[in-house]
Amino acid sequence: MKAGASVDLAPPRGMRDFYPHQAGLREILFNTWSHAARCHGFERYDACIVENLSLLKRKAGEEIVDQIYAFRDKSQRELALRPEITPSLARMVCAGWNDLTFPLKWFSIGQCFRYERMSRGRKREHYQWNLDVIGAPGPAPEVELLTTALSATEELGLGPAIRVHISNRELLSDLLAYAGIPAEHHAALFLVLDKRGKLSDDAITDMLVDSGFTTEAAAKVFELFELDSLDAVRRLLGRTTAALEHSAAVFEGLTTYGWENRICFDLSVVRGLNYYTGTVFEAFDVDRRFRAVFGGGRYDHLLEHIGGRPAPAVGLGFGDVVVTEIMNEIGCAPSVPAAADTVVGYMEADQSAIALRVAHQFRRLEERVDLAMGPEKARAFFGRANHTGARYAIYIGPDDVKTGHIRRKDLEQRTETTISLRDLTGDAS
Repeated sequence: MKAGASVDLAPPRGMRDFYPHQAGLREILFNTWSHAARCHGFERYDACIVENLSLLKRKAGEEIVDQIYAFRDKSQRELALRPEITPSLARMVCAGWNDLTFPLKWFSIGQCFRYERMSRGRKREHYQWNLDVIGAPGPAPEVELLTTALSATEELGLGPAIRVHISNRELLSDLLAYAGIPAEHHAALFLVLDKRGKLSDDAITDMLVDSGFTTEAAAKVFELFELDSLDAVRRLLGRTTAALEHSAAVFEGLTTYGWENRICFDLSVVRGLNYYTGTVFEAFDVDRRFRAVFGGGRYDHLLEHIGGRPAPAVGLGFGDVVVTEIMNEIGCAPSVPAAADTVVGYMEADQSAIALRVAHQFRRLEERVDLAMGPEKARAFFGRANHTGARYAIYIGPDDVKTGHIRRKDLEQRTETTISLRDLTGDAS
């Protein structure tokens, strides 16, 4: 680059910078996620951000290379920035199997990268809260994951703004078989149906016809989506199935927790990834103006697929981009606290040592203290103190040192308290 040439100051396309206020919002979100997970008995783990490309290919197929940041290192190893953390979780569980106690209830908050077309709510990097239960059969894991995620949305102030749409791929397969669509076509059908919402139903029909379905068969598929309850499914089938009973138990468990107004049955939720085996779910804002807030499902064969032992598993991924957009949209974004409770400043260099001892003593009392970096005029100091949002300000001048007392001003109440330097620091000078 030539000397004096301008530098592009924007972050790389699809990436984000976080200025202090934005980083503060992110920290509140992360803390909310962690609190909800720990309240429900999940343990935190983490994994390397660079993953072996072969693992990702094994989970998602060769086409994953076009959707991620893949590269070769200096030793020509094929690697990638992780697009999600589930493959890494599966690898870790398989590697540490003999030392782990099942069922596992693990959570993580990590940054993920995807090289794909951006749209509202989708960046090329994002942070994601993952919840996974591994080694527990039955409907309890789905109930536990969803109640944990819904608890987080309540804590974030979203409450009734979010609804979880729940389906079951095995139940949809039962219905497709009833409609006369052979089982060998179901996996391909799921991939096409996952595009519903992004494409019109006419476009989906054309894709199904191109895949070998008749127009009549495609019409039958769309008719199934009109089934709006498990009772309607049971009436149509005229019998019960294992998937139907499993789904009923999931809804019963969530209702017991009091989430009946936050959940709904929705057969159109299929999730496009092939490793999902049963329950699948996606959460949306009630007006469906945004992308999914979180989603996931059961993936009972993933560990076995990458070379591990068979184990039932359910996972949930909750990204930071969409939920932040929704909180800003509806006005429930949390307030970011000031960086300090108290700002300490001084008039002249002679008072710097006293100011340092004052700041140190308040910090020992577990207050957050911002200490001035140098002498300031009183007007400049109080202007800066008010700008920081701190509650209190202490400004030390030569008269304060002479009298042995400082004044702690409450910037909200416009009051002040006199404090003895000897009592505070043990030294009046």
